This record gives sequence, structure tokens and C-alpha cells, in this order.
Amino acid sequence: MRQHTALVIGGGIGGLTAALALDRRGWSVTVLERAAALEPVGAGIGLAPNAQRALDTLGAGDGLRALAPAQTAAELRLPGGRRLARMDQAAAVRRYGGPVVVAHRAEVVALLAGRLPEGAVRTAAAATLADPGDARPDGRPARVRIHGAAGDEELTADLVVAADGIHSAVRRALFPQHPAPRYAGFTAWRLVAPAPGRPFTAHETWGPGGIWGTQPLHDGRVYAYATAAVPPGGRAPDGERAELLRRFGSWHHPIPDLLAAVDPAAVLRNDVYTAAAAPPAFHRGRVALLGDAVHPMTPNLGQGGCQAVEDAVVLAHLAAPDADLAAALTAYTRQRLPRTMDVVRRAERIGRLTTWRSRPARALRAALMAVPARLAPDLALRAMDGIADWRPPTGTYASGTRGTPSAAQPKEHE
Repeated sequence: MRQHTALVIGGGIGGLTAALALDRRGWSVTVLERAAALEPVGAGIGLAPNAQRALDTLGAGDGLRALAPAQTAAELRLPGGRRLARMDQAAAVRRYGGPVVVAHRAEVVALLAGRLPEGAVRTAAAATLADPGDARPDGRPARVRIHGAAGDEELTADLVVAADGIHSAVRRALFPQHPAPRYAGFTAWRLVAPAPGRPFTAHETWGPGGIWGTQPLHDGRVYAYATAAVPPGGRAPDGERAELLRRFGSWHHPIPDLLAAVDPAAVLRNDVYTAAAAPPAFHRGRVALLGDAVHPMTPNLGQGGCQAVEDAVVLAHLAAPDADLAAALTAYTRQRLPRTMDVVRRAERIGRLTTWRSRPARALRAALMAVPARLAPDLALRAMDGIADWRPPTGTYASGTRGTPSAAQPKEHE
């Protein structure tokens, strides 16, 4: 019996999760990554309980949780240090089954890639879509062209998964009339730095026109991120660390210590983009779009990577190698498009709150955050209702082996 082939364009967390899920489903999978290596550098990523449950179905959830330190609480603060809200991890366990896990992105990539068959990942393989193919029975395969140092090469596949990021070339090829992602109104910085000498509680701090977040990592380092409402395309002439010092250097502990300790070359800056409109579909022909390639979102709910992981597991559940691929991809769009676009809009609304600058607006914002938290601690978590409580397809995948999910359909919790 012929083994069905799948090509995954993009070796980030979403693409690797899709490759792992499809491999467990029985596909012969190859990941095509443009870069020379799989994310040897980077910053942190938070994966909420919805993504952890998806990874549990692939036997990777425990490995992910082992990459994160134990935390008891997280706080919402103002730049001077005043605490607006405190969210105990026990409340997250009660409400969603567990807390958000924060790990170094490169370690999560290595965890996923290490569970794929040897040779499944090809680096330095810049790929473009030549033909989306025809998903009907006996329809033509998809064609992907690889541009490498040794010249061009063309591959065919029964299924192509496009996980090629916010500025996806595959999305543009499939839907050339669809509007490109639009600038969300703020830029973001990410960094990993040595831990400060004095202890601190994980926190997110909201100030005029921007935020700062600090999260410990399991190896004693700290992941931090910041945003600021500025025009797109900017770069600090004296370096991004200097820009962060100007904007956040007077904020509360441990922010000044982290900025003093961080290697300036380790500060990453990226403008933030969000989906301008819902796409016509998440698929065309034999090609499925996944993650930022189809539903880019602001980081304000921490769901960019999480939704890509959900996409991957749902897609693999629906697309059995011997299934009707056209029907499976139609179901993928039907299940994933409304959910992910809802998360996009919810994240965008919170993102707009972070850009408020005037004193009256910030006072109102602080009151809206602090009062519910004082009335009932669990209320602070409600922004994640309908997101973090998502459950993956009911079929499970055997850890380290090819498993067969049940025929039950995924339960999308809106």
C-alpha cells in the first residue's frame, strides 16, 4: 500500500507540531525550513493549557512541562510597582486544568523536532508553492519547489501544510486578493537575560502606551517582553537595549536589573501584525494553512503559538492518509476558522488597551483590572474562558509510536 506524503513548509512550533501529528497519523512527512538551523536562537514562549492538552495527544506534553519552572503566582502591576491583581496558579488549575507553561522557544523546537523520524527535517530548504493540486480522489498532487545552494528541486505531495509565518508566501499564492496582515499599532521586544539577584514574582506591568512582562525560565534565566505604541518599521539608532532603557529603565524591580544584565545582541524587536480580515478558507487544493500564516494575532492573550498547535492536531485528526482529503480540509476550515478569528479579535481588543496613554484612560484601565481581582481572584482569568479550556480531538496518539485516533470529531469549545 502506498504511503501518503506530506510536506510542511516552515519549521517553527506550529509546523513541527503538524509534522509530528501527521507522522503519528501514518503520513510520510518532510519539514522544509528556510533557515540553516531550527531556531538556534530566540526568546521565550508561553503555552496555555489548551496547547498543552494538544501536545499531550502527541506524547510531548510532559516533555514541555519539564522545560518550565514551577510558579505559584503571576501579578499585574503598574510601573511604580503597585500591584493591580494577583493570579494564583491554583486558580488556573481549578478553572483550566493547569497554568501557562513558559519555556525557551529553542528548547520547545528541539523537543518537537527530536520526536520526528531521522531525516524528516530539511534545513536551508527555501520552499515555494508551485501548484496547490487537486484534493479530489485521483486529483493531481501538490507541487513544491525548493530553492537551495545546489539548485532548484521540485517535490510532489498528497498534502502540503503551510506554516510559513505572518508574511506567508503560500497564503499570498492561494489567495492573492486577500488583504495582508495589518500593523496592530505597536512593536514588541523580546529577550532572555540572567536572573536578577533579588527574587521576583512573574508579572506583566502596564504603563503609558506599553507593557513589560517578566517570566522565569527553568535554567535560572529570565524571559522578558515589552511593547510600545510606535509607528511601524522603526529601529533605535543606538540599539534596542538602549531604547528599552529609555522606555522602561525607571520601572519597578527587576526591570532595571534585567536591562543592565542583558546582552544587547540578545534583544529582539518585531513589529506586531494581526489579521486584517478572515480568510476565505484555511485551505485550497491539497494545501492547508496553519498558525500565523492564516490567523496572525497580537500576543496579548499568549495564543499565537497555542492556536497553531491546536490547528496542527485538528488537521492531523481529520486528515487520515486514506480519508477523503477534500472533505477533511473543508472540515478543517469549518472547525478552525471561526475559533481562531474569535481569538484574533479578542487579543486585538486587549492589545488596544495596552496603547492607552492619557492619565484618565490609564486610571480607568487600572480600575477595570483591579476591582474584579479584589472581588474574586478567579475573575482575572476570565479573559481566557473559551480559549484555555479547549479540548483536542478525542482520539489519542501513542507516545513514540504511530497511533490511530478515534473517528470522533474534535470538540471545538467556543
